Amino acid sequence: MRSDKKIILFLLAALNFTHILDFMIMMPLGNYLMPYFSINPREFTYLVGAYTISAAISGFGAAFFVDRFDRKKLLIIAYAGFLLGTLACGLAPSYILLLAARLLAGLFGGLIAAQVLSIISDLFVYEERGKAMGAVMSAFAVASTLGVPFALYLSNLISWHAPFILVAVLGLILLPLLMRYIPVMDAHVRDREEGTKAWEALSQVLRSRQQMLALLFSALIMMGHFLIIPFINPFMEYNMGFSRSQTPMIYLVGGIASFFAANILGRVADRFGKLPVFTICVLLSLFFVFSLTHLSPIPFVFVLLMFAVWFILSTGRGVTAQAMISNVVKPEQRGSFMSFNSSLQQVGTTIASIAAGQIVIQGKEGQILRYGWLGYGSIIILLIALGLARYLFGNMERKQ
Repeated sequence: MRSDKKIILFLLAALNFTHILDFMIMMPLGNYLMPYFSINPREFTYLVGAYTISAAISGFGAAFFVDRFDRKKLLIIAYAGFLLGTLACGLAPSYILLLAARLLAGLFGGLIAAQVLSIISDLFVYEERGKAMGAVMSAFAVASTLGVPFALYLSNLISWHAPFILVAVLGLILLPLLMRYIPVMDAHVRDREEGTKAWEALSQVLRSRQQMLALLFSALIMMGHFLIIPFINPFMEYNMGFSRSQTPMIYLVGGIASFFAANILGRVADRFGKLPVFTICVLLSLFFVFSLTHLSPIPFVFVLLMFAVWFILSTGRGVTAQAMISNVVKPEQRGSFMSFNSSLQQVGTTIASIAAGQIVIQGKEGQILRYGWLGYGSIIILLIALGLARYLFGNMERKQ
């Protein structure tokens, strides 16, 4: 890989780190925010869902115009707005203002993921895309490994406000580097047909059965994953009895495992096929989804081991899914399609988060009840997604 592409991947991974950390840190803060604002699990999931529903709306709207502009400019504008919203989260003094700040951050954050994936897809051919996707998506692992544990440490040391301010500061350092090193990405603009209307972006998706099913597949993957995420920390503390100083270790160990999984499984998928790797990761993950949502008292070391494997499988599932999805459209339509994709992912995450809040209840001593129900729901959704993937991408894999 050329050195300039390595720099671009590093910067996009760093951007993804701050973007993902902002989103991820809200979920393990449940056992901080619920007592701080005196809110219940349902109100907490509104904080999680506020970002995702706002991001879904902005991502959907952006799909009608993103392919008319340089991807770099849109990425810079979106990232600057996202940092402003994140800083507002760090300064929010009340539940309502924090909710509003999450909406603002999501409004711009919804534009970021689509541009990152579009830039990668434009720069790398399909045969190399698993490796590139794995490199950038390894930011999820780094955010879990370093970001979330350190953010929770800051929450314990200072307050829950500190992690959001940290993300904003890191982003402000990164912004000028993105402006300098990310190249102009406007080849897709020159390749567009003259006179193409904005509404054509949606029309093209609606006319393509493959694209519509790919978007549904993307939403299902996010739903199946995030149905159990918001209440991991509260469940581990209130049900399993592990302390707040222990639970960050889950993200540390899981993140380390994900970092290696993202890079290794991306390369494996390029060599042996995205769909076979995706299938194996989904099927193996079902056992861990069930086990983690039905835990009985066990030593913490076994909990860490189970989460490490689950993180590996989830990462492999995500890397291969996005690589397959990115190949269903032409480059000149990719920005719009990936914006729709990002929007549907956020919708899936929102539905999962709000549904989780509606299903679980708190016991008298704060314990999370009905968490196992979320595990059953996650398994069903992931099985549906697997069936859809094999139907949708089987022929595409054989043609490569």
